[in-house]
Amino acid sequence: MISVLLADDQRLVRAGFRLMLEGEPDLRVIGEAGDGQEAVRLALAEPPDVVLMDVRMPVLDGIQATRRIVTDPALAGVKVVILTTFDMDEYVYGALRAGASGFLLKDTEPMELIHAVRVAARGDALIAPAVTRRLIAEFAGRVTRPVPELTGLTEREREVLGLVASGLSNEEIADRLVLSHATVKTHVSRILGKLGARDRAQLVVVAYESGLVTPRWVRGDL
Repeated sequence: MISVLLADDQRLVRAGFRLMLEGEPDLRVIGEAGDGQEAVRLALAEPPDVVLMDVRMPVLDGIQATRRIVTDPALAGVKVVILTTFDMDEYVYGALRAGASGFLLKDTEPMELIHAVRVAARGDALIAPAVTRRLIAEFAGRVTRPVPELTGLTEREREVLGLVASGLSNEEIADRLVLSHATVKTHVSRILGKLGARDRAQLVVVAYESGLVTPRWVRGDL
């Protein structure tokens, strides 16, 4: 059973998401929060598998709430999926940098929402949709913090990181590089460790911010 915490300042939005999710036998909504601070409190009281987090909320916004959740050792296994009404949103990019596993538009189809929760719960990042990569490409060049260093990565690891950033799964990377799935998985795990990244979504952010991958990689998606 996958447990879900809903965080949105609109009660009707939360009610709609609850109705969609609880119609599935493997999903269970364990709490609702009307602001980011309440979301953090509820997550600590009963850690969910996935938090569906609105990016703009009172008291504490979704970016700060995401950062608090993903950096708390007690919530190490919790995944955050950002909810937004606008896909090219700098706040959403900030949430991905903070450690969110991906984002969804609030008007997404019910089955897409359900699929996203399952994907996030099993530890995969929601980076495959072209819109997510376009978002990262849009804002990565505007960062003011120091550019991430990739000097600790081997040439093969840099190659794998670039393919992760282009949206390829481990299986697709294995086919592209003629490697076993286990070898690719090991490479990805080592890259995560060396870069101090939480998941694949953060690897995509690092790949763009470091300049390893540039927006032209996703031009065909526009």
